Amino acid sequence: MTATIAAPAGPVRAGRREWIGLAVLALPTLLVSLDVFVLVLALPKLAVSLHADGTQQLWIMDTYGFMVAGFMVTMGTLGDRIGRRKLLLAGAAAFGLASVFAAFSTTAGMLIAARAALGIAGATLAPSTLSLIGTLFENPRQRAEAIGIWAGCFSVGAIVGPMVGGFMLEHFWWGSVFLLGVPAMVLLLVVGPKLLPEYRDETAGRLDLPSVALSLATILPAVYGVKELARDGVRTVPVLALVAGLAVGYVFVKRQRTLDDPLIDFSLFAAKAFRTTLGGMLLFSMLGGTTMLFVAQFFQLAQHLSPVGAALGLLPGMAGSTVSFLAAPVLARRVRPGRLIAGGVALAASGMVILALVDPAAGPVWPSLGFAVTSLGVGPMVALGTDLVVGSVPVRKAGAAASLAQTVNEFGYAFGLATVGTLGNAVVRSHGLPDGLHVVAGLAAVAFAALVWFVARHLRSIRPLAA
Repeated sequence: MTATIAAPAGPVRAGRREWIGLAVLALPTLLVSLDVFVLVLALPKLAVSLHADGTQQLWIMDTYGFMVAGFMVTMGTLGDRIGRRKLLLAGAAAFGLASVFAAFSTTAGMLIAARAALGIAGATLAPSTLSLIGTLFENPRQRAEAIGIWAGCFSVGAIVGPMVGGFMLEHFWWGSVFLLGVPAMVLLLVVGPKLLPEYRDETAGRLDLPSVALSLATILPAVYGVKELARDGVRTVPVLALVAGLAVGYVFVKRQRTLDDPLIDFSLFAAKAFRTTLGGMLLFSMLGGTTMLFVAQFFQLAQHLSPVGAALGLLPGMAGSTVSFLAAPVLARRVRPGRLIAGGVALAASGMVILALVDPAAGPVWPSLGFAVTSLGVGPMVALGTDLVVGSVPVRKAGAAASLAQTVNEFGYAFGLATVGTLGNAVVRSHGLPDGLHVVAGLAAVAFAALVWFVARHLRSIRPLAA
């Protein structure tokens, strides 16, 4: 029987064991991020080897994201019920097996199925690791620092991914890139039971299976419709998928409000910090991810850089976001988180202004600088925002809150491509890529300026992180 961790009278400072536990949790997070970036490099080789046509290549790329987005909410809530460590270890085992299956796939269909299994397993990792960080680090200051390190792993994966992927593809076959995460998952399975505490909500009821089905029928068609609209413009099937997802979503919300143990507890949104931060993270992921895509295209199509050159142009921004993730919790000891988040968004807006005014004839330095300045502003919103979301709910609901934070990021990126990205692409087709980047960055600058005011107003009462 799993013992419920009793809440102490005051927050206990974490020791060496907890920080080692964080390293164990951060490793799969790093490798999941790395896996996304190395696949981009491996796609040309595997497409030739598996005789994958254009549609199959799109599904190889997108299936993982669809499954992660669709199952994230369910997995976060499931971890609260059956045990967060248990779910994490089960997900790690499934991720490792699916990675081996993907590496030795002999047809495009096998690889697509493996990517779907990887996505379902990956959906267990982010909410489980994030909620377990909340269990390991009860002290608010240490928890924020731990979440900053955890968030920084995504950027480190983006930096290391192209380099590691390039080396693997140069010396081994394309399937080798899928094996990168297997040793880490084996390590997690070996040391996880010894270093990570178990937590589950003993008062939670049974998982409502109709709610699970409704959540999947809401998220999967909606994400598919948004991605397809962003890729190919307005077409009948994606529009119908999006409408169907929204219609089922309405039924899902109504059902959650009638259940004693809902899949998503919408009463969480009564907390100002919770709803404000989730809204800010949604907008940030919408605009930040879209801008990064346009900057990468700008480097290759307007500046005529190679893919490696474009990656180097993005490298200062990736490094800047990593530094920002780590520095934000330290600064939050003296500066109110609301002000720090607002300041970070203002910095990101200034980077967008640089991108909106960049001259294609000036070379790659200015767009690289603009992207780096924007990335420096990311840390407070992502690291402190995630901490606010997880810390503003009861401990027993931390898994559900963590899954919502990650789902918002996944959906925000897809929705940003479908809205701002589509507008930018329309400008590119009529006026060229530089103007498309100017439009996307200009819209982001205006939206971020509005977000500065919104965050400063609604999060101003939150005090600096306690020792």
